[in-house]
Amino acid sequence: MTEVGLEDRINTRTRSSDLRITDLRIAKLDGVPMRHTVIRLDTNQGITGWGEVRDQASATFALMLKSRLVGENPCNVEKVFRTIRQFGGHGRQGGGVSGVEMALMDLAGKAYDIPAYMLAGGKYRDRVLVYADTKSQPDPEEMGRVLLERMERGFRMLKMDVGLSLLMDVPGAVIASDAQRARRPKDRPFTMHPFTGVHITRKGVEHLVDYVARVREIIGDEVPVAVDHFGYMDVESAIRLGRGLEPFGLEWLEDLIPWQYTEQWRQITDAVAIPTCTGEDIYLAENFKPLLDRQAIRVAHPDPASAGGILETKRIADLAQTYGVPTALHLAATPIATMACVAIGAASETFYALEHHAADVPEWNGLVTGLPDPIIQDGHIAVPEAPGLGFGDIDEDAFKAALDPRDPVFFAETSAWDDEASYDRQWG
Repeated sequence: MTEVGLEDRINTRTRSSDLRITDLRIAKLDGVPMRHTVIRLDTNQGITGWGEVRDQASATFALMLKSRLVGENPCNVEKVFRTIRQFGGHGRQGGGVSGVEMALMDLAGKAYDIPAYMLAGGKYRDRVLVYADTKSQPDPEEMGRVLLERMERGFRMLKMDVGLSLLMDVPGAVIASDAQRARRPKDRPFTMHPFTGVHITRKGVEHLVDYVARVREIIGDEVPVAVDHFGYMDVESAIRLGRGLEPFGLEWLEDLIPWQYTEQWRQITDAVAIPTCTGEDIYLAENFKPLLDRQAIRVAHPDPASAGGILETKRIADLAQTYGVPTALHLAATPIATMACVAIGAASETFYALEHHAADVPEWNGLVTGLPDPIIQDGHIAVPEAPGLGFGDIDEDAFKAALDPRDPVFFAETSAWDDEASYDRQWG
């Protein structure tokens, strides 16, 4: 009988204990579905790790980490993450740390020849449910037709926008100052909801209720539909609208107000018989705890590209589970961050569904190799068994075709960031 040695059981293409990060480079893409920065971590053993900065975030959030990463062993995922987590923050500011963590998990999985979900604890499911986010249409008939087309393509869950954007041109639907009405939409996000002075009237609520009723008539009552992008309005308007929408069996009401206002979230959750949902801009599991402690939301909704990456988002799901709260994943990304989310969905017992923003971007599937085409089939993504994030490689031609015309960076050298440093200790 031939003796089986240790090296017959492991991947000998790499020596994980000797693996070191040698470089960090980026590519900037646009329109797939939004503006994205893809991270590439190179190593001394020729294997590459892929990650992705949060959509529409600055690439600087990733580049500034290079000097803290070169020379580190990417298999020390937790150690490296704890070193760089201080450079992340809420919203898009978490994108650099989160994207690097994805790349670390990709590298560690490739070094050990196992999929990333195994590094996150194992697998609860063989495929993850995907919900299609869909841009709002002013006409409910058109909105219903677009959603119906999604269903015909196999999507089993949907999301649509219902809010102030549908009301501003409806006479008597909104109470708002001339300044608020005149303000450019891109300026509104910089005034938090409670401070805009914008309210929905009874007529406005009735208009949106009629809108959702007509959409439900077209798509039926059985398909799960979540609702988002309500606009920058006060808590009382959110409650009135939420109560009006109760008959339609919606999956959740998302981001009605900023996540920071725990007590206002609790007030909405107590008042409305539709699940409430927030969390896409929260960085780190510890910052979900106030909402969970107060039972202020019914669905936790982290974006792994802001929350801290794969393992930190898994911690959020595990934490939420102890409060009886399921976890869905927010995401607008290329297949790279999408496959990181698939690993989380596979490894999290109470995972619900993963957001997909690129249902209308046919070139999205071709950005990477080694996955089914299309990647989403029957409304699900199959959990890959290949090492790391589970895809083969990027398709360079597809990447080059999608480069951001404003700054078409394609993994150019980043030596300018080699010596960027500071005295990083956070205590005296």
